[in-house]
Amino acid sequence: MITSVNNVETEVAATAVSFSDNTLHVYLNDGRAISVPLDQIEWLHWLAQADPEQRENWTIEPGGYAVYWDDLDDGIEIPHLLALQPLS
Repeated sequence: MITSVNNVETEVAATAVSFSDNTLHVYLNDGRAISVPLDQIEWLHWLAQADPEQRENWTIEPGGYAVYWDDLDDGIEIPHLLALQPLS
């Protein structure tokens, strides 16, 4: 997803990830943070059911376009997370 501020386009990218209880927090390069309650988003059931060790084994894909969990063989693209929509 591209955002525009003062006519300067910036590609929004993930910079970090954390969890608190059953909430996923994704921090973005534009200063925003997205907090998503995993038990309320059906298409993130795979992450809601993961144990703490699996959740902590994440990597940010090059360019920050997605977060990937090796142990779970799944990930989330940032534009989909911002729109709260799964990959169609």
